[in-house]
Amino acid sequence: MVKDLQQHVAELRRLIDHYNYEYYINDNPSVPDSEWDRLFQELKTLEEQHPQLKTADSPTNRVGAKSATAFQQITHKIPMLSLDNAFEPQDIENFVRRIHERLNSNQSIEFIAEPKLDGLAVSLIYEHGVLAYAATRGDGATGEDITENCKTILDIPLRLDTNKPPAAVEVRGEVYMLKSKFLAINNQAALDGSKTFANPRNAAAGSLRQLNPNITRKRGLSFYAYNLPQTKSGTQQACLVQLQDWGFAVCEEIQKILDLDGCKKYYAYLGAKRNDLPYEIDGIVFKVNDLALQERLGFISRSPRWAIAYKFPAQEEITQVLDIEFQVGRTGILTPVARLKPVFVGGVTVSNATLHNMDEIWRKDVRVGDTVIVRRAGDVIPEVVSVVLDKRPEKTTKVIAPQHCPVCKSAAVQIEGEAAIRCMGEISCPAQVKEAIAHFASRRAMNIDGLGEKIVEQLVSSDLISNVADLYKLELKQLLCLERMGEKSAHNLLTAIANSKDTKFDRFLFALGIREVGATTAHTLAAEFVEIKDLMQATVERLMQIKDVGPVVAENIYWFFQQKHNLEVIDRLLKYGVIWPQPIISNKLPLSGQIFVLTGSMQKYSRDEARDMLQNLGATVSGSVSKKTNYVVAGAEAGSKLDKALQLGVKVLDEEHFLSLIEGF
Repeated sequence: MVKDLQQHVAELRRLIDHYNYEYYINDNPSVPDSEWDRLFQELKTLEEQHPQLKTADSPTNRVGAKSATAFQQITHKIPMLSLDNAFEPQDIENFVRRIHERLNSNQSIEFIAEPKLDGLAVSLIYEHGVLAYAATRGDGATGEDITENCKTILDIPLRLDTNKPPAAVEVRGEVYMLKSKFLAINNQAALDGSKTFANPRNAAAGSLRQLNPNITRKRGLSFYAYNLPQTKSGTQQACLVQLQDWGFAVCEEIQKILDLDGCKKYYAYLGAKRNDLPYEIDGIVFKVNDLALQERLGFISRSPRWAIAYKFPAQEEITQVLDIEFQVGRTGILTPVARLKPVFVGGVTVSNATLHNMDEIWRKDVRVGDTVIVRRAGDVIPEVVSVVLDKRPEKTTKVIAPQHCPVCKSAAVQIEGEAAIRCMGEISCPAQVKEAIAHFASRRAMNIDGLGEKIVEQLVSSDLISNVADLYKLELKQLLCLERMGEKSAHNLLTAIANSKDTKFDRFLFALGIREVGATTAHTLAAEFVEIKDLMQATVERLMQIKDVGPVVAENIYWFFQQKHNLEVIDRLLKYGVIWPQPIISNKLPLSGQIFVLTGSMQKYSRDEARDMLQNLGATVSGSVSKKTNYVVAGAEAGSKLDKALQLGVKVLDEEHFLSLIEGF
């Protein structure tokens, strides 16, 4: 039993040392902070219960890890200690109680409460007011010389803002990266195909420890000062005021609070605000405000007795992937979802996490059976951050992209240039039915007045319709069962549905909701194909021969008409009486080949009505002005399109001249 315990303690030390090296030296941790905290607390508890097992080189006696050899070493005149952690309300109560007991006082204790920024602790040494050198914490006794890199951080003054600087002074604080900077750097890295950072802390650490200061400068790091360690009298609050007077940025969320009740209130206040802050924090640091009391309280081996870090619930946790499934969204995108062994993270129990898309799955190489880091911040959907490769079981296999929609079995296609995989059964897929019906009924499509989103929601939820064709078999008694649907409203809706059968080919095509096929493209297709069956049989190559139909649009059209379910719905629509007049060959129309752009508003016609009239006369209506534009129709309050037309010398028609033009045919 003793031998097993010794082996277990040795393994804990090995793991913690390994994770320390990843975190402090490589800036690339493979496990979340919560896992490190658990291992450290377990080792600490075992060493307290079995003192004979504690060794001089135990991680519980250290602050961080030895510095990297790429940088010069700097010895700290005053050790940069770590802080003891509190995870539960009882821990903070015990912390305050111990202070009162050690000081043998019942008087209330003032604390300075400050956000625990998730960054990198730094020591700055100023000689006669000028920055002489800067160092990382390292192992607490020795750090790395990062002077040149710190000089690139605009929040760090190169000279103290005072006419009477001290001969020598040390300033301590935190180098961190704003969330916005972190997202921008990772987004660019993803575009470049280079390595992304796990979180803002690692991005800040990796940026600060660059051998080339120019790289550090480009990362836009920030700095908050929080301590003057050589100051032994006065208060922590006075030190912060002094730091501000010298030109340092001090965190605006720092507050002076009173005793245990103040600690609890501040914890609740900052916890509620955490996700809205522009920087990452993982807890709160409480420090005794009176520096003389700090001296009396003293230190233990690796941390002061007068300060503690009260951690928030972890936003990152470690768990196992039990399965990977694909969910179909209302727009047809297939989103991979990891089914997880339930884990408490971000204040809730999480059993599912998004994997975003196949590109992300392959980039992170997530597999069923993997141990993964899961992140949840605030109301953000939980996501898989990375895989702990050391814990990967044997015989795992890479995830294969689905070939068919898991809901309707239509083809699942990834169009070139897109990250998403989509179900191509748009009008027939149950997962997309509400969105498809709402679009089908919209004003520019089949124009079914009275069929709004709430009615669609009730019709689908009541199983009265499962696709757009079912609209044309609805009966009065069915509608009267809907909430807030009177007899008159029901009659009006049935009339609107019946009237929509008499439509136009381009409106019908637009109503089908083929991805990337807007009203203008639908009009172009309707002019190109005399019969819908000709369009159904068109190849991608044939479609790409049509003006303004590129490869992505051609692929979307082709795959839409390859789905059996879509063809069945279209066939039912035609059988229920949806009809349109045969299109007139556009080259016989008076405005064939003419390109118009509409801007502003007109009194006599709406923008849509004007577009329809132009298209009926053979014109192409574009959304942007170019040298190829023949006319810009400018109504009241015309915007930038009018300016562009004047700049390019394109002919501009006001409403009066526009009406004269179209009414002349």
